[in-house]
Amino acid sequence: MASPAASPAVAMPAPKPAAAGELGSAAKPLKMAFVPSSDSQKVLASGQPLADLLAKVTGLVFQVSVPTSYAAVIEAMGAENVDIGWLAPFAYVLARDKYQSEVILSSVRGGSKTYTGQIIAHADSGITNIEGLKGKKFAFVDSGSASGFLYPNALLASKSIDYKTAFSETIFAGGHDKVVIAVYNKQVDGGATFGDSVVGVQTDARTLVASTLPDVLAKVKVVDVTPPIPNDTVSVRKGLPAALVAQIKEGLLAAASTPDGKGLLNSLYRIDGLAGAEDKEYDSVRNAAKVLNLNLEQELAPR
Repeated sequence: MASPAASPAVAMPAPKPAAAGELGSAAKPLKMAFVPSSDSQKVLASGQPLADLLAKVTGLVFQVSVPTSYAAVIEAMGAENVDIGWLAPFAYVLARDKYQSEVILSSVRGGSKTYTGQIIAHADSGITNIEGLKGKKFAFVDSGSASGFLYPNALLASKSIDYKTAFSETIFAGGHDKVVIAVYNKQVDGGATFGDSVVGVQTDARTLVASTLPDVLAKVKVVDVTPPIPNDTVSVRKGLPAALVAQIKEGLLAAASTPDGKGLLNSLYRIDGLAGAEDKEYDSVRNAAKVLNLNLEQELAPR
């Protein structure tokens, strides 16, 4: 297996604490939210120390949360109740288009800023292609997930499969690990999760539960994969002062270049590093949503 790319060394910025009462001070901490793409407690267990490291680097104060859904993070950013969101690509596009959120960084895995989505099925199901999923029970991750909903949905549509009518039952499990477990336990026949970032290096969602389900790679098989998807983001809400945004971005890049930061990012979302990002890099996500004629308001609605 190739060694994952790490963030290049970045000069550590001098901490610049916020003045009393200003955003980023103890009285008014910056609120940073992580999407629950896997078990919320595991996300928090890495997210909190990462925020502590970022506080040490920047001198700012952060308050961390893991809301119940992707939509909850987006809505909180729109209401200015979350300042910084670690958003999946489709969730970012929804936040950008509805609330003018801004991407500041992209995650990097294995030296790549893209990854894939995949359709999985139980090895005993007899399902060998996505057409075999018609009439079966199917699990997506979250309607705000690119690899756990949008791109697999487009892949299904390319085979004339409409998820709203083709399956006997459709569930939104709330996490990539939960989709894998549901397929493993035969609670559903198939599901959509994230795939690999680099061809030949196995990092797909099944590996999230391999420590507790050691035979998961044999029991849950990949039926098909999506085209490349731009990686997940670090984004900020509309109206966050530009100087503060620059301080957060610079601090995250510096933290990501330290041994502690690298370890925390890997534990958080299996991130090897962070890199600059622009909104136009996510146009392919928008195009996929347009092809499917998705109503963004409906996709944000609670399920």
